[in-house]
Amino acid sequence: MTRMVQCVVLNKEAEGLDAPPHPGELGIRVYENVSKEGWKQWLERLTTIINENGLNTADPKNIELIERHMAGFFFQEGDYGQAPAGFQAGGGKK
Repeated sequence: MTRMVQCVVLNKEAEGLDAPPHPGELGIRVYENVSKEGWKQWLERLTTIINENGLNTADPKNIELIERHMAGFFFQEGDYGQAPAGFQAGGGKK
C-alpha cells in the first residue's frame, strides 16, 4: 500500500517517500511531511543552490549550509530555502 503524506511543498496529500532521504532529525521530518514530488522539487532547487554557490558536498560546512536551505525550503525556517538572488527558472538570470 502506498504511504500518503500531507506534503508541505505541494500543500496537498500525495505519495510519501519510501525512506528518510537524509540522516538525523531533519531527514525524519522530511520523510513525515514531504512527498516524492516535493522531494523532487527540492533536488532541483538543491542543484541550483550547489551550482550558484559553488558548494562542495564533501565539505561539512557546506552540508550544514545545505541543511539550512533544506529546512528553509520545506519548513520556512530561517532565512534560507529561497532560490539564490537573481535566479530565474529556465537557466536565466535577472
